[in-house]
Amino acid sequence: MIAIMSTDIVNSIQALRGSHIALEQDTRLFCQGDFVQAVYIVEDGLIELMRPHADGRNLLLQRASRHSVLAEASIYTDTYHCDAIVCQTSQVYRVAKEDFLAHFNSHPQFAHQWAAYLAKSVQSARFRSEMLTLKTISERLDAWLSWPTNTLPKKGHWRSLAAELGVSQEALYRELAKRRFRSDTSGH
Repeated sequence: MIAIMSTDIVNSIQALRGSHIALEQDTRLFCQGDFVQAVYIVEDGLIELMRPHADGRNLLLQRASRHSVLAEASIYTDTYHCDAIVCQTSQVYRVAKEDFLAHFNSHPQFAHQWAAYLAKSVQSARFRSEMLTLKTISERLDAWLSWPTNTLPKKGHWRSLAAELGVSQEALYRELAKRRFRSDTSGH
């Protein structure tokens, strides 16, 4: 998912009583069906929210990196509807759901910050939905790169980009190779 940077809400959440949790790569912070007990801020690393489907595919819902609120909509549900997979060694800040909601209900400025953050999340989700309607990989990649905070990840992280674009890894690699070839030949 597109990282949404909002230092105001991140700083406000991190000011609440909570704890830092270190997470190893290839572990899960939570799984689909687990009870929602906390709000998490990704302080470092990369965590992806994936929804498993019956046919074995996973749908990427969010790529949460530094200063991202993880699974922000889950605060209003009882259980998670996806898995939080730690893709890189990460650190999160955990605030109990009850503490978060109590602060939300008693601090209008915080509630306003949270509403603005959720609005940005909706904008991002709509952008991603629109991008996924594009027919070609080239069109999807161009659209993805047009989002202000998106840059092409390092080579070892293209798998995540392929999932975000809704294409196979091989198809993304071919598109990137075509672009690299065009770039190399146009420079001569």
